[in-house]
Amino acid sequence: MNAQSPDVRSLTVQGDRTVLLEVASPGFTECRDFLSLFAELEKSPEFFHTYRITPLSIWNAAAAGLTADAILEFLRAHARYPVPQNVERDVRENIRKFGMLRLERRAEGIVLTSTEKGLLPDLIKNPSVKKLVHKTGDEGVVFVPPEFRGEVKQALIRIGYPVEDLAGYSQGAPLPFGFRAVARTGLRFELRRYQVEAADVFWAGGSEKGGSGVIVLPCGAGKTVVGLSCMERLQTQTLVLTTNVVAVRQWKNEILDKTDIPDDLIGEYTGESKLVKPVTIATYQILTYRRKKTDPFVHFDLFSANPWGLVIYDEVHLLPAPVFRVTAEIQATRRLGLTATLVREDKKEDEVFSLIGPKKFDVPWKVLERQGFIATARCIELRVPIPDDMKHEYLSSSPRQQFRLASENPAKEPIVRHLLERHKGERVLIIGQYIDQLDVLAERLGAPLITGKTPNKDRERLYKSFREGEIPVLLVSKVGNFAIDLPDASVAIQVSGTFGSRQEEAQRLGRILRPKSNGSSAWFYTLVTRESKESEFANHRQLFLTEQGYAYEIRDVDQDMPEAENHG
Repeated sequence: MNAQSPDVRSLTVQGDRTVLLEVASPGFTECRDFLSLFAELEKSPEFFHTYRITPLSIWNAAAAGLTADAILEFLRAHARYPVPQNVERDVRENIRKFGMLRLERRAEGIVLTSTEKGLLPDLIKNPSVKKLVHKTGDEGVVFVPPEFRGEVKQALIRIGYPVEDLAGYSQGAPLPFGFRAVARTGLRFELRRYQVEAADVFWAGGSEKGGSGVIVLPCGAGKTVVGLSCMERLQTQTLVLTTNVVAVRQWKNEILDKTDIPDDLIGEYTGESKLVKPVTIATYQILTYRRKKTDPFVHFDLFSANPWGLVIYDEVHLLPAPVFRVTAEIQATRRLGLTATLVREDKKEDEVFSLIGPKKFDVPWKVLERQGFIATARCIELRVPIPDDMKHEYLSSSPRQQFRLASENPAKEPIVRHLLERHKGERVLIIGQYIDQLDVLAERLGAPLITGKTPNKDRERLYKSFREGEIPVLLVSKVGNFAIDLPDASVAIQVSGTFGSRQEEAQRLGRILRPKSNGSSAWFYTLVTRESKESEFANHRQLFLTEQGYAYEIRDVDQDMPEAENHG
């Protein structure tokens, strides 16, 4: 990393482990891209973005191959002031911690080892660890029963010690197959370079260094194809877990389209069908179903129904907490997580790290945009005034009710109409949180609406009609956030969002990022009530867009509406 002259240095590194990045500095883009590899973005107002260096962010960096020297060289080269000694020490210590503890397989079983003399005897005194291991005569080694392999990793990361799992994996039952040179759709099929790299990192030549981890790629960048590529390398029976029935069908269609796996070897395991086949695709919802809150999860047997050699967790940032529990019990099976963002609203990123695996591969959205693999996107927040006749009700309401009133602000409707007129001839998604708001818009716009109550058969019909251009405008509730393939959608209008959900912002933007057949750009509009509870939460959602390098324009609707010329 080349040092900059002091007058253009972009960073201020502080002793509380925060890093301030000046937006207007010449080195902004370079610094933003490198910071995202080892620090978490916390705030992104106009002039300075705030990142925080955490143990987990450093462990993910270490797992991806980043060294302490590379991180510190970058910080020193770009910082206005000397890097605080405690920050340097934390970076080196946490990089060193990854790999300090290892799970290995020996003739006598699975053992936990340490490169740090005297560390294990202290760690196994911790009550949460002690009950999971057996002492040996060697102070640098303890035995771990196979059924506790996942729980040991969970317990240790909670007390600040990540474990590198090199205990290896069972092979699973074989499933020989290959990719088609020409997909069933008639299009030539070839893996993109970054998809090959992602699968190679996960595969790691078949060694114990691969086989578990998370691939982070933008929506529309072909995460499903990366999953298929990992399957192709392993040639083994596979369980795929995803978000909903529509996503199940899309996975099945992709497998049939791009591989020579026959239809009768692919099973769907949902509320509608429960077929277990060499490749089985299930929903998180069916896995976490139980008759009563105190009853067992009746479908957890699916994890042992076949000798799986690979489990794929699609949209891993949405993995329900109960599935972590059963995942802890199948650590001998290779596990692949796919996601557009590692941010979890429940703050269980450490569970993903310890049970699915660390982040193994990540490509910034803007990099793939520059390479033409995802559409160029323009993100605009339109701030809408609250009507005078609502102000009294708004001011006298509770904070939660204020958020809902602001989200359902009726002044948003004419803005939606204006945008539809501006983007006439394009395929437009209108996305919202509140069904009442969407019902009103759907009726007044004469456009169909998909909600959680829409039968899967009707959802698939409407998505198909939208894809084929028969329906130019489609309204969707939260069910439209995840795993929907709508390649020619070029405009998204978000009329209401979920409080401060960064992961939701990622998914909603992702709905319109697939490259367009005519090469046009994508437009992502968010309608937010000005000076309201909704605008407070919108600031948090914007963090995701900032992380990915998108400029987020903010316009008041009483100013000129944002121009949309040359949008295709």
